[in-house]
Amino acid sequence: MTHDIPTADVLMLAFGPEQYLHEAVAAVLASQDVDVRIVLVDNGCTTDAVTTLPPDPRVRLLVPGTNLGFTGGMNAAAAATSGRPVVLVNSDAVVAPDAVATLVRALRSDPEVGVAGGLVRLASDPGRVNSAGNPLHVLGLCWAGGLEDPVSAHTTGREVASASGALVAVDRSLWDELGGFPEDFFAYMEDLELSWRAWQHGRTVRYVPEASAVHHFEFSRSPLKMYLLERNRLLFVLTTYQARTLLLLAVPLLGFEVAMLAVATAQGWGRQKLRGWAWLLRHPSAVARRRRLVQRTRSVPDRALAHLMTDTFDSAQMPLPAAAAPVQGLLRLWWRAARRAL
Repeated sequence: MTHDIPTADVLMLAFGPEQYLHEAVAAVLASQDVDVRIVLVDNGCTTDAVTTLPPDPRVRLLVPGTNLGFTGGMNAAAAATSGRPVVLVNSDAVVAPDAVATLVRALRSDPEVGVAGGLVRLASDPGRVNSAGNPLHVLGLCWAGGLEDPVSAHTTGREVASASGALVAVDRSLWDELGGFPEDFFAYMEDLELSWRAWQHGRTVRYVPEASAVHHFEFSRSPLKMYLLERNRLLFVLTTYQARTLLLLAVPLLGFEVAMLAVATAQGWGRQKLRGWAWLLRHPSAVARRRRLVQRTRSVPDRALAHLMTDTFDSAQMPLPAAAAPVQGLLRLWWRAARRAL
């Protein structure tokens, strides 16, 4: 093995039935032109998918004995490694043979790149996109960028606000500098938080279409998921936005909260939306502590990152009704004025 071959620690998490775990692990172990090791965290696999994995010295299993969430599980996996780039691969994502090597080389080729995300394709239709980098809305929303677009529309690499955690490489020094994922998030939007803090620390997040995986993606709207998505959106905004940004966006943020409560109530998860607010009210010290850490360690102000945000919500997962078009227009005008004042 030559010194030119990159190395990577691949972090994976098992939870629930894990019907694609064997395929996902085998694909990583078959990676070409890269020396890979896998740290697999059994976060509560409910079948024999973990115990029946073929033995391989490159696979290390961690069994914490409790569900650490995606954030805690990935942090535990990373803590069991050192020195090598970390590559996160979902347990229901099957990487192409050159995907891991391509992502690691993207980090090595440009020291400014701290996070490199691949092209995640839909396993149900590999010619269509699951994620080609995820947008960040000014109100803290994030969604799978390019969902269901033809893959041919996303063949050019570019800087993105956030990389999908289904297939993403992170420079090891940056991971350690950021402290990994915020464990209070538990699950959902942690990839956005890590990506955005990379930008705040003077690194870039790059979409690398040459690195791909097929993902057995299924969008659901369970009450627990919607609770975590909405709570974590607020956690993200309250801890990563500078005070001036929060002040300039206070009116649309508050208006959006009222609108989301109405939507949540109509869709049957209003109690979960209120539960998210309750969590924030019960944990003000945790929110303040996290905010102090994030703001103290950043080196890039919001005004330098505003160009990465979007003021248009165009998620294919949760399309807005036509009646929302005038509101979007008002928000665009508001954000245009706010950007000049940042």
